Amino acid sequence: MIYDEEFETLPREALEAIQLRRLQHVVEKVYATVPFYKKAFDEKGLKPDDIRSLEDLQKLPFTMKQDLRDNYPFAMFATPMENVVRIHVSSGTTGKPTVVGYTRRDIDTWSELMARTLAAAGTHKGDIVHNAYGYGLFTGGLGFHYGAERLGASVIPVSDGNTKRQVLLMKDFGPTVLACTPSYALHLGEVAGDEGVDFKSLKFKVGVFGAEPWSENMRGEIENQLGLDAVDIYGLSEIIGPGVAVECVEAKQGLHIFEDHFIPEIIDPETGEVLQYGEPGELVFTTLTKEAFPLIRYRTRDLSVLYREPCKCGRTLVRMGRITGRSDDMLIIRGVNVFPSQIESVLMARKDVAPYYLLIIERKEHMDTLGVDVEVNEEVFSDAVKDLQHMGREIEKDIKDMLGVSCKVRLVEPKTIQRSEGKAKRVIDNRKL
Repeated sequence: MIYDEEFETLPREALEAIQLRRLQHVVEKVYATVPFYKKAFDEKGLKPDDIRSLEDLQKLPFTMKQDLRDNYPFAMFATPMENVVRIHVSSGTTGKPTVVGYTRRDIDTWSELMARTLAAAGTHKGDIVHNAYGYGLFTGGLGFHYGAERLGASVIPVSDGNTKRQVLLMKDFGPTVLACTPSYALHLGEVAGDEGVDFKSLKFKVGVFGAEPWSENMRGEIENQLGLDAVDIYGLSEIIGPGVAVECVEAKQGLHIFEDHFIPEIIDPETGEVLQYGEPGELVFTTLTKEAFPLIRYRTRDLSVLYREPCKCGRTLVRMGRITGRSDDMLIIRGVNVFPSQIESVLMARKDVAPYYLLIIERKEHMDTLGVDVEVNEEVFSDAVKDLQHMGREIEKDIKDMLGVSCKVRLVEPKTIQRSEGKAKRVIDNRKL
């Protein structure tokens, strides 16, 4: 179903005219209200009036996640705080979060985009959405919630966790749309089976899955085990949250980007050169309609590809391919952004461990697990087993407190983690994505 026929099926010429008008407006706004952008533009010798065509977008500076951290918490906002009605955060590389603000109009825009997203995924007015994305500082839960309500669907705001209770609610309430991470969807199916509930006997027709990387093979497994259509979505907190792009349930061949609100680019992650359609590279987004927290050419570090071939659903929007990896070292574990440097900062704050560690990511029973092998000092390794166990639990708690993700710490004897003469190998990712 196409939620907004006017904007989602625009001829390319008309869409680009809207993009240029909105781009010129947002460039003028950030130059006038965000000191970071005024300085960045001035250093390039640019003024807002220099943006006369969409091709001129390439003249503008990139925005990096480090820039957001350097301006923590609110210096990137383009509107006074009295106009900000919502604040969300996402994780950063050092434990300091990326702060995202929304005006009342931003919330309205986000709700509209999420209504489009759910409609494209096969949700209609009258559906019941079982929303198992996390609520709170994470953008997923509330994004889906507002979008479902805008569409006219009913929402069960169950959030994540308490899986057995979720299975009971699914059986009793009869939801028709499942919203959660793909790995949690499979876990729900397993727990349902343990509880004597055949998931395929429930009323679900579609699942809208995102917040972590997943493969076509995993889509097949979800659809086979749960008996529903599995649809991929894409978003990130810095751009707006979920609601940036979505597959249509008719084709499931790439994710339609809502280009009337976001201009996508693909660049060479090494040189920053803009690549042509069909060439793989790093995704870059410029927001066109956000008031509180507009971003110019934000480097997502996500690797994908853009293509413009027509889609059988009738949308004329550019599509992006499934995310194939990252151009930095960020990991996504159960929907949480994790950088090795975050874990390193926890470990190196202790005097009883050596600066050698290894992160091991597995996917067991469809759920991501994080293992941390870390060397202890010579004098510590001879301690009693119970003391080492206590030390391991302390480190696990410190990592959970900082990152919000559980892990299993294994203390190993000195000089057992392989050394490298070049760049140290810190991560072994055994997931089959």
